[in-house]
Amino acid sequence: MMKYIKEKEWLREQLGTASVCVIDCRFQLGSPNAGREAYEQDHIPGAVYLDLEKELSGKVQSHGGRHPLPDLRVFKAVIEKAGIDNKKPVIVYDGGEGCFAARCWWLLTYLGHPSVFILDGGYQEWKNANFPITTEIPNPQAVSFKINVQSTMLANFDLVKKVTEVGGAALIDSRARERFLGLEEPIDRIPGHIPTACNIVWMEAIEGGKWKNVELQAQRFSAFSKTEPIIVYCGSGVSAAPNVLALKAAGYENVKLYIGSYSDWISYEENPVETGE
Repeated sequence: MMKYIKEKEWLREQLGTASVCVIDCRFQLGSPNAGREAYEQDHIPGAVYLDLEKELSGKVQSHGGRHPLPDLRVFKAVIEKAGIDNKKPVIVYDGGEGCFAARCWWLLTYLGHPSVFILDGGYQEWKNANFPITTEIPNPQAVSFKINVQSTMLANFDLVKKVTEVGGAALIDSRARERFLGLEEPIDRIPGHIPTACNIVWMEAIEGGKWKNVELQAQRFSAFSKTEPIIVYCGSGVSAAPNVLALKAAGYENVKLYIGSYSDWISYEENPVETGE
């Protein structure tokens, strides 16, 4: 089992002990209220809800992509109100897709939380097992969280631009193959990918709602040296997070997330894009 993933049985044992914080971050792209509505309908006992676009992202501007980094002071206040400090382990779940939970995992880890995990199989598997659910909205006691930014986890536009021009790191595009090749583009205005990038689809980190083991994750990235710098991106910095997690679990240490991703890259008119292989 990967070091950042926990089984549902582990979480069930923790419930009621106040020894773990639980975050529900279910979300549905294109239907921004669906996740919160699903949470209010039922959720894992004690879970607080964090919204991808209201809490796990900042305000969309002319640059920065569709899901930019939130203002860290604002996000600090959000997680303190949710009862999350630096000491207690945090377990995050989404509907089972993996990408929304991975975004929350990345963000909390980036801020310096040492013990953030994702619930394997997400809420769907939890419910399928007839494990406890509730409609009760918790009111956690506010705590203090000390930010300790892990700056080596983040790649900004300038770094990515430099890599496309002079090298120095591998670029991994995590989107679906058709989008990488420029054959279709359902969201962004220009099809294609960032020059020099290769394509490793994020959904291949997960099979049947469950995260693949370390050995299978390592096979997905076997073309890369574990010592070379790697920058991972997707359309908006959300679905790249599962690949970041998988790389780190497989022993790759120098891994950064380009949080603005392709939607930030094409916000600069002068930037080239490539299509095809």
